[in-house]
Order: sequence, then structure tokens, then C-alpha cells
Amino acid sequence: MINPPMYTDSDRIALYSPEFAAMPHDCYQDMRKRYGSLVPVELSPGVPATLVIGYRTAVQILHDPAHFPVDPRAWEKDVPDECPVKPMLAWRPNAMRSSGEEHRRYRDANVAALSAVDLHGLHAVVERIAVPLIAQFCETGSADLIADYARPLAFQVVNAMLGCSPDIGQRVATGVMTIFEGSDAAAGNIMLIEALSELVAGKRAEPGDDVTTRLVQHPAGFDDQEVIEQLVPLYGAGVEPVHNLIVNTLLLILTNDRFAGSLLGGSLSTRDALDEVLFLDPPIANFCMTYPRQPVLLDEVWLPAHQPVIISIAACNNDPAISGGDYTGNRSHLAWGAGPHACPARQSAYLIAQDGVDQLLDALPEIELSVEPDELAWRPGPFHRALATLPVSFVPSRPFASWHPS
Repeated sequence: MINPPMYTDSDRIALYSPEFAAMPHDCYQDMRKRYGSLVPVELSPGVPATLVIGYRTAVQILHDPAHFPVDPRAWEKDVPDECPVKPMLAWRPNAMRSSGEEHRRYRDANVAALSAVDLHGLHAVVERIAVPLIAQFCETGSADLIADYARPLAFQVVNAMLGCSPDIGQRVATGVMTIFEGSDAAAGNIMLIEALSELVAGKRAEPGDDVTTRLVQHPAGFDDQEVIEQLVPLYGAGVEPVHNLIVNTLLLILTNDRFAGSLLGGSLSTRDALDEVLFLDPPIANFCMTYPRQPVLLDEVWLPAHQPVIISIAACNNDPAISGGDYTGNRSHLAWGAGPHACPARQSAYLIAQDGVDQLLDALPEIELSVEPDELAWRPGPFHRALATLPVSFVPSRPFASWHPS
């Protein structure tokens, strides 16, 4: 007879702690020994959840929206507004937080808007933005690749895709980062919504060839609030995760001999490095939230009704039951999600990250990390895998125009 465990608050592991941010893979390994595939965690103080660290269990959940819906409204009604993770988890009228017919309506519009992005044109956009960013530091011999390159690159490229002005986009980016950090997420959410309201109003007045205009004009007939809420996950997934993907990939290339050689003609490509990062250190480590409507017995554990069930993408990708350790050409990771809520923007995200890495390494092929890898600080937070800084040094280049004629 099965006697499933019912965990208490003292059993829960804090995903928001600096200790977890510093050594998550050690924590996942310890979780696996103590709890198996389903782990009692806290997303912030007093916010319990279950973290899924078994790959097959995660795939089962992601493909079973009937038992694991994404609508959090029953959960959030008892969560105070000042809860730092509430803006990240709260219900919004968009595809990420909806089920059934509403999910189809929202997702169809998002897929249509994103599918119309010209990937060849996007490649040119990344180059146009990356080149002057690199020009600002290429002659100095040092840089922080987050503040000086990856973050402004991702932010400006997403602005271009969505047809957003720099002023509005800056407020959007600040709001998104504040929500991810969880330090003052409610204020970040207000900043985000106010900025996107201006963007949508501007596109209704002056349409353009961009994702926002295509959402405004979609036959689904979205009102302003619905358009705003479609843009929230596009910005959320397009700025913070993409710049972290660029940074985590550069860190791998700069610290791993298999990739470091590729700077000077090695056999492994930037795409190989990206896929390895998406397995080992995906920029969104824990996400894909679901909320069971009633208690569910899974893997001999009772999952409480309406309590968040979070997929640990990083832990599932490294589940010993499925991981063979060879990531070259292997794209079976869960970094883009799976099932009906899988990310619809993976092509664009891959392109931005790959081009962003290549532009930098083409310009500065002898770039090196300025500190020891264990001196790097990882930003605390239950959802992301994000460095605070990535300091590098290099031989100052010749005048910029001489190595990049465009």
C-alpha cells in the first residue's frame, strides 16, 4: 500500500537563496537523493511549490493540461500583492496563462505575429545593433559583456521586432528585469504595463511592420489590454532569457577547451555551445508553472490542489535517467518547454543568441575571462540562471571600421 509523503514547510528548499543561485546543480543532485522526481520548495518566503526534477515526469505534466492547467487564479486569490513572485506567476489573458479555446485564440495570434518575422532581416538587425555596441569598448581592452553588450543587444533587437521606441523599451526592460529579480516585482509590473500601454496606443495610431502591429490587427480582435498581455511574455522571454543565453554561452566558450578552440577554428560551433548551455545552464532554469485543480498522486507524491508545480528545466535536462553527457547535435532539452505551451519564438531566439555570440567573437577572437570562473556571481532568483557580470579582457582592436567594413 502506498503512503505518499505530505511535506511540511521545514522540508522545503528555498529557490530564492544566494546559496541555491551559486550552486544549483549541487542542489539538484541533493534534491534527487532526498526526494526523487518531485521536490518541496519555496519560491519566496511562505510561497510553497513543487519542483519537478525528473525529465519523464516533466514531459508527462507538460503534455497533460487537463490535470495540470496553467491558470493560476485559484492559487493567486490568497496571495498578497506584495509577494515578490506574484507578478511572475499571476494570471494574465495570454497564451501562457490560458487553457482551452482562449489558449488557442491567443496562441494562434502569437504564432502568426512571430511567423511573419523575416529571419534574414532579423540577422541584419542583430548585426546592425551589435556592431556599434562592440565599437564602444573594442579599443579599451576590457568590458562587462552583460552591461556593455548582451543586455542592450537583446533589448534593442526585441524593440526592433516589436516596433518599440527606445524610451518605451527602456522602461519595459527595467520592468521585466525587476520582475525576474523579485526585489520589487509589483512596481516592475506597473512599469511594464504602463510602457506597453503606450506602445499599443502608438501602434493603433500609426501601424508598422512589426509584431505589435500584427497583434493589434489580428482577426481575433484583441482589445488594448489583451494586446498588452500578449506582449508581456514576448518581452519577458525575449530580453532577460535571451541576454542570459548569450552570456551563459560566452561563459562556456571562454572556459571550456572544447569550445575555446573554436575561436581560432575549432570543430565545435556556436550552435553546439548554445545547445549545451540549453541543456546544462538554460537561462530560465525553473519555469512552466501549472496548478492542479485537485490533489494529484504522481510518482508516489501528493501534489496539492492549486499549488504551483514548477518544471526545473535545468534539473530535468540533467536527469541521470536520460542524460548521456553528449550534447552535440542533441536538442531534446526542455529549454523551450514542451506540449501545447511550448515557446513559439524559438527560431528567433536561437538566431539572436547565435548571431550575438558570433558578432562578438568575430570582432574579438582573443577575448578572455578577466577573473576565475568561481569568482563570478550568479544573481539569486527562483526562475533564472543569470550572472551578475561577465568581465572580460582582450587585446584592444584596431579602429573599429578597419575590422568591420560595414
